[in-house]
Amino acid sequence: MSPWDEDGDEGVLDLMIESMRRESDGVMSLTLVDPEGGWLPAWSPGAHIDVGLPSVVRQYSLCGDPADRRRYTVAVLLEQRSRGGSEFVHRRARPGDLVEVGGPRNHFALEPADEYRFIAGGIGITPILPMLRQAEAEGTEWRLTYGGRTRASMAFTEALGRHPDRVDIRPEDEFGLLDLDSLLGEPREGTAVYCCGPTGLIDAVEARCAQWPAGALHLERFAAKDFSGLATRPVSVRCERSGLDLHVPASQSILDALEEAGVGVANACRTGVCGSCEVRVLRGMPEHRDSVRSGDGLDDTSSLAVCVSRAVGPELVLDI
Repeated sequence: MSPWDEDGDEGVLDLMIESMRRESDGVMSLTLVDPEGGWLPAWSPGAHIDVGLPSVVRQYSLCGDPADRRRYTVAVLLEQRSRGGSEFVHRRARPGDLVEVGGPRNHFALEPADEYRFIAGGIGITPILPMLRQAEAEGTEWRLTYGGRTRASMAFTEALGRHPDRVDIRPEDEFGLLDLDSLLGEPREGTAVYCCGPTGLIDAVEARCAQWPAGALHLERFAAKDFSGLATRPVSVRCERSGLDLHVPASQSILDALEEAGVGVANACRTGVCGSCEVRVLRGMPEHRDSVRSGDGLDDTSSLAVCVSRAVGPELVLDI
């Protein structure tokens, strides 16, 4: 049975695990190919795919070469409290197995800049790797600060060691926490900051970039933001194309209400992390509660993630 919801599997591909490689203690990379040898959908640095594993769908950043249209490469951290996804990859998956893959999607695209400051924590290095390749190929100045618990737990350090003048590898047990005040204390015009990693690192980088120029900071989160302190109000949702008017109580998500009414919406994570359930807004003001948007993206009124977001006012009109 597909781990995707019944109406959420449009565009899902059956890909084969071509190879597996242990990249560090607790990190396994997988290379996925079309069993028939066909080309895969194009992607750009920062993109992720949804991988269907037994009973769950997980999002993994693509960390290979976008120019290689035959292969997708992802790296999976073995979570101590795995809900089935990472445990399956590390303990049971084998080359030759088929997995369902959706996407790719990119909410963390590399925007043009005069220079880049990359900050990665742990498995957050994965979306950064193809960004480094692109910046290097374009001749743009860049530096990477990469933190982790221990050197043995940090993936891809051998490849990153080829750039000793640009890459600073800082295991916590050797150097302590990353010195973000030195890295980000002085705003730099024309510098784009890209950060991916655990919630604590993301929040700390976001706080220190509050005085940086608008649009300088770009974040990708692997865990959903905590919006539990926000009040949730009922909302009326008009489905323009379906001709339906729905009352969504405070206790129900817009996505659940749509599905209950028979309106199918592609979705994978249901926590606001993957962006697969974005629906265009025709009228009304979204209240974004996803973990994809940050900075100026929070002011976007053109769409919302219906799995977690709500409305500022009493009504939304959706293009669905």
